[in-house]
Amino acid sequence: MLGFVFGLGIMMLVWMIALHRRARVAEFKIRQMEKFPLFQSAFGSRPTSWLAVRSLNPKAVQAALRLDHFAPCPWAEGMTGGHGFFIGPPVNGWIIVTGSGLPNPGSDVDECFYFLTELSRKLGHVQFFQAERVLHHHAWMRVENGVVTRAYAWAGETVWNQGRKTAAETELSMKCFGYGEHPDAASWAAAEWTATNVAKVPLLAARWSLDPARIDERLRNHASGVAGESP
Repeated sequence: MLGFVFGLGIMMLVWMIALHRRARVAEFKIRQMEKFPLFQSAFGSRPTSWLAVRSLNPKAVQAALRLDHFAPCPWAEGMTGGHGFFIGPPVNGWIIVTGSGLPNPGSDVDECFYFLTELSRKLGHVQFFQAERVLHHHAWMRVENGVVTRAYAWAGETVWNQGRKTAAETELSMKCFGYGEHPDAASWAAAEWTATNVAKVPLLAARWSLDPARIDERLRNHASGVAGESP
């Protein structure tokens, strides 16, 4: 019996050391990705959350959001998220929208659902992305003509998981848990995959539509959009 208890203790110790090593390796990988230009420049000019609307008509987006008291706004200023809404110029068939008026699925997932589906009924194809680096909350959604084709949101737990996982998510090895399902109970393992998911959100956005930070630097430095408030 003593030998069994001693052996069990050794196994638990080895398991804890292995988890610790995995967490350190994952943390190192994330730091390396942040040093890579894609991530280094990205989080300097990428908002925490944004929309990608398939459109060439900023005025249609403006009307759909019911913007009032609007004015021209430089891209760099708009990407800070300091306005209710910022609507960028069309880029490769897409329009980036960001601002404090965007819903937070972690705070109210129903509000996020109704906001996106209503907007999509007016504009067609709408995508939403969130990558919160401090809390590691993250989300990605695709809505077409008011119908959610894919949605995933994590805010300490899975708050939205709808539709089949897309090929891009699979290729990027993004983790998606079902409702009530949780990652490994060890905090190190949980921190590993949530941080990795957050780092991969821009990569998914680039495959689905646009990553705001990878838009041509000349456009980011000189182009202007429209900023305003919405009732």
